[in-house]
Amino acid sequence: MDQDEALRVAVALLRESRRGNEPELAVDVDRVRVKDGLLIVPYNSATYLASRSVRDRLLDCWPILVDLTTGQARFGRLHERSLWRDDGA
Repeated sequence: MDQDEALRVAVALLRESRRGNEPELAVDVDRVRVKDGLLIVPYNSATYLASRSVRDRLLDCWPILVDLTTGQARFGRLHERSLWRDDGA
């Protein structure tokens, strides 16, 4: 699966998982990357992505992980945090 197709899968998962009472969520396209055969797709509120203001940032938005071999998408888990953590963190 190529990265563009994997990104579409991640966006679909994000849309399907959204509850009616949640703010609009969007993928942080500038921070999407590949690591260990996974497309790592961070997301947050659309408001935060437009402003980059800490006040608008939602907490606990674990990125979506798309396996580039199988196309399976899921939300990351706490024990996988090293996959998306910045090297300096």
